[in-house]
Amino acid sequence: MFHRILHANDGSDGAGKALTAAIRLAGESRAELHMICVEEMPYFPTTIDEVVEGRAEENRRFGKVVSRANALAALQGVTLRAHVVAGHPVRDIVSFIEGHGIDLLVIGFMGHSALYGRIIGSTTERLVRLAPCTVMVVKGG
Repeated sequence: MFHRILHANDGSDGAGKALTAAIRLAGESRAELHMICVEEMPYFPTTIDEVVEGRAEENRRFGKVVSRANALAALQGVTLRAHVVAGHPVRDIVSFIEGHGIDLLVIGFMGHSALYGRIIGSTTERLVRLAPCTVMVVKGG
């Protein structure tokens, strides 16, 4: 059974479905449940004001995600430890897994076109490949 579960949440519908699965698994296995949200800036800011503005926008976005996740976990009697970090999603999620002894990563999958996947790849695909633990991918339906 799993002892430490990490759910990576980007605020998408797929992540919401994965959150539900992570909460259920944590409750069933009495595992420690963590959630990580990675604030990512998609471009190079030219001024400090752009950095501050981008961070404020992400904080508003992830504040709602964290509040909703805490409420869902509480309804199931599960304690959720939320972590919002700034950086690169794949690198920082893998680093969190290594640093916290995570044995299961639960992530959502939002399908893109086959062309997108071949050219760009996906965060989900890279996490499945690079995560040093078991990975559960929850597909939206």
